[in-house]
Amino acid sequence: MKLKSWLVAGAMVVAAVAQAQEMSEEAIKDRIKPVGSVHVAGDEAQGEAAGGGGGGTRSGEVVYNNACVACHGAGVLGAPKMQVTADWQPRLDERGFDMLLENAINGYNAMPPKGTCGDCSDDEIKAAIEYMIEGI
Repeated sequence: MKLKSWLVAGAMVVAAVAQAQEMSEEAIKDRIKPVGSVHVAGDEAQGEAAGGGGGGTRSGEVVYNNACVACHGAGVLGAPKMQVTADWQPRLDERGFDMLLENAINGYNAMPPKGTCGDCSDDEIKAAIEYMIEGI
């Protein structure tokens, strides 16, 4: 009985190896490609603004929505919430905008450098802060 099990297992291994050798690299890529993709309304315009189409600088709104909202939307670990004067005004009064920008670029407390937008330029980080404090 044990010999039969080993023969079946061996045959399966040989068959798998033979099949893998027969598949071209293109066939393998086709076999493992994603089944579908998700598109959310407005993503095309944001993709172009994010450099997907035009290669330009992302707006503060795009950076905020793609990277900052996770913490600044809910105030995670004391992050100042978007356009909440009580959260931002003391920071602006104490440190000023330039220091806030420097902290955002280099990291501060629980916030890593550039938050969750490691590929953002300094100007894009600045635009995101300006977007978050708009109207304050």
